[in-house]
Amino acid sequence: MAENLIIAEGSKHEKYELLYKQIAAVVSTESDQIANMANISAMIHHTFAFWWTGFYRIVDNELVLGPFQGPMACTRIAKGKGVCGTAWSEERTQVVEDVDKFPGHIACSSLSRSEIVVPIWHDNDIIGVLDIDSEHLATFDTTDKEWLERIVQLL
Repeated sequence: MAENLIIAEGSKHEKYELLYKQIAAVVSTESDQIANMANISAMIHHTFAFWWTGFYRIVDNELVLGPFQGPMACTRIAKGKGVCGTAWSEERTQVVEDVDKFPGHIACSSLSRSEIVVPIWHDNDIIGVLDIDSEHLATFDTTDKEWLERIVQLL
């Protein structure tokens, strides 16, 4: 399937629009969440060439590394710690223009400069987060927030 990924040209919105349709098609035929997380992280990562794209799942009351694309990552994150733990504790998407200015940022990679973390909801509970890092400042905006929130709803 990955070789069939068509990367849209044009605006960020147009890329997300096509990507959303492709992800919806992929996850509609697969019930395993880990498999879906693996494909979603690969599809987002290759569409936008982000520094790091992946998932953390809540296991035994902490975020545990799940499927991802990019360099090695932190394996466990406590609730309320870093951008991922904050998204979980505050129950809302975190858009961070400069991670060096985020109190308590966990630096899994010194090359990460901006970040977005989107909670994944299931039956009124957060079950994990989608975490995306960029090596550029202020990469993420409301377009990313809106589309990534829609994408995680497909899980």
